[in-house]
Amino acid sequence: MSEVLLVAFIGLLMALYGIGVPAAYSLGLTVIFIMLLPIGPELNFIVITQRFWAGMNSWVLLAVPFFLMAGRIMNITGITDDMFNFATELVGPIRGGLAQVNVVVSLIFSGMSGSAVADAAGIGSVEYEAMTNNGYEGDDAVGITGASSIIGPIIPPSIPIVVYAVLAQESIGTLFIAGVVPGLLMALAMAGTVYYLARKGDWPTEGSYDFPQLFESFIKAVPGLMAPLIIIGGILAGVFTATEAALVAVVYAIFLGFFYYRSITLSDLYHVSKETFEDTVSIVVIFGFANLYAYWLTLAGIPDMIGSIVTGLGASTVVTMLILAFVLLVLGTFMEGMAVLLIMVPMLVPLYPELGIDPIHFGIVMVVTLMYGLITPPFGLILFVLERVTDESLDKIMRAVLPYYFPLAVVILLLIVFPELSLALPRTFGLL
Repeated sequence: MSEVLLVAFIGLLMALYGIGVPAAYSLGLTVIFIMLLPIGPELNFIVITQRFWAGMNSWVLLAVPFFLMAGRIMNITGITDDMFNFATELVGPIRGGLAQVNVVVSLIFSGMSGSAVADAAGIGSVEYEAMTNNGYEGDDAVGITGASSIIGPIIPPSIPIVVYAVLAQESIGTLFIAGVVPGLLMALAMAGTVYYLARKGDWPTEGSYDFPQLFESFIKAVPGLMAPLIIIGGILAGVFTATEAALVAVVYAIFLGFFYYRSITLSDLYHVSKETFEDTVSIVVIFGFANLYAYWLTLAGIPDMIGSIVTGLGASTVVTMLILAFVLLVLGTFMEGMAVLLIMVPMLVPLYPELGIDPIHFGIVMVVTLMYGLITPPFGLILFVLERVTDESLDKIMRAVLPYYFPLAVVILLLIVFPELSLALPRTFGLL
């Protein structure tokens, strides 16, 4: 019976999602359809209401709208330009310097947006224009722009990590710190690939170092650079929780916008708040239905059945994680990352103890793998975003990101084989 329910749960969900029903409603309708079937649990509207409300009524969920709002405010203050200018002075003179700028800016910008799509849409067009205006071919420019944007959701703050933490009931702060080293590894992998491609393709440089200019650009960028330091430092020092850190980020962004850059108005703040509230409504509804979906999955014994199948393979923890990562990668090629998290985390979390999987370790592996899926055909979301913000065709963009697939895959493999790459930093600060 569990096998039939599994097929029904997954089949109906995929069918609804495939015909364009939003992820939240796909989850809710799947549960209702299953409850109407003779093989499903009995239809109970009281339980549906209770579980839906419980999924939305979460303190840690407050981190999502506040981080979204902080990122939006910083995007309109002028910080992006300062970050780009500093990165250009820092690594521009290297062969293929503007491509390296792309990586560095994505690494820094991640501390403000927490979203790969926001990175690609917000600063992607700036990076692409700068490169094409300085002698780079369009495909070279768009390739590194797309690949580097997925660093954002790994380095804290990170919206996908917050989502995983809520679904898995793990510490957001611990997961944030666990993402630092993997994020840096991804940046190094891309920087190494850029170095190779720059030498091979004789990409241009931006002249020699001008140290006074470098220092000046650094001073201008300091307010933006302080954002991730305040967030991470405050969490590590125990000054505030990750949820409270999101509110601190908003206050800091407002302070910069009004008193340092003097580039935003009350009208701007109103529009940013309105957009954030609209997004927040969508997000909490998603979590309400996700909690309902997870409850009925557990009630139907689906996690236990999947656990029996996986443990029946007799594979080691590393091999099991490789298999799960492959499944996530496949799902990520035709589904949005948030949808995959909502579907898979409730199924996998109950299996962690039996499979010997650390929830913090696999949480980082899962997020990195799903971000990888954002740049893979056929439905990698970042590919479509870049098509809108650049002059390149979708076919050309898909070919342009190909050189970055292998180094990023190696990073995922290293994260799976060596758990300490994710866990060492949280252990060092006593978070594990």
